Amino acid sequence: VQLQASGGGLVQSGDSLGLTCAVSGRTFGNHVTTWFRQAPGKEREFVAAIRWSDGNTDYADSVKGRFTISRANGDNTVHLQMVSLKPDDTAIYYCAGRTGVISRRRELYRSWGQGTLVTVSS
Repeated sequence: VQLQASGGGLVQSGDSLGLTCAVSGRTFGNHVTTWFRQAPGKEREFVAAIRWSDGNTDYADSVKGRFTISRANGDNTVHLQMVSLKPDDTAIYYCAGRTGVISRRRELYRSWGQGTLVTVSS
């Protein structure tokens, strides 16, 4: 499975931004696409995930209510809509894929996209 993230940019605090993860290759029904992010000097952390088979989602507490992960049926693209952005959301955002259940553990993901930079100015 190959993943490619796009949509990052420079926005102001309170703005909205949407990221896209294009997924290609052999994806099975229980594929999971997950967004992680890594801020300067910090470890890569879980943001949000969606399981393709049933649309089940999971969100980090820090983004719950502000970020929405979605995928249209039959579409190999996963979207992350971010609203009310804060300077603390500044990071490189990566999408990753795995087969099975949703997991917040980055070491369980073998397939990673190249990352897209989101910068939120105050």
